[in-house]
Amino acid sequence: MRHVLADVLARGDIRDDVLDKHIISVSEVRVSPDLRHATAFIMPVGGGAEDEAAVLNALNAHAKRLKTELARRVNTKYAADIHFKVDESYAEAARIDALLRTPRVARDLEDKAPPRIVPEED
Repeated sequence: MRHVLADVLARGDIRDDVLDKHIISVSEVRVSPDLRHATAFIMPVGGGAEDEAAVLNALNAHAKRLKTELARRVNTKYAADIHFKVDESYAEAARIDALLRTPRVARDLEDKAPPRIVPEED
């Protein structure tokens, strides 16, 4: 499902002014156990919070068309209702990276590991 959504959005099969202006990354699609609901986690590449909201609204407006396209391309028992959410994992990864780079954490991490002993080659 993730590949199909990414393909549809990359090809521009959905005609929308907002979607045409953005490159959209589909990082994950989670499907309910009964295959009737799917949540797609998306992120507009290089966009701010206002871009995220606009893209999310545009995708949700075209959810019925995307559901039809998914049902046509993915062979499942049911055509899943698709919902879109902004992927927060990118922001969380950036926050953790910034935290690890702070001087306080860097001080705790420097040279605390025991020295590695490299065996000599004959």
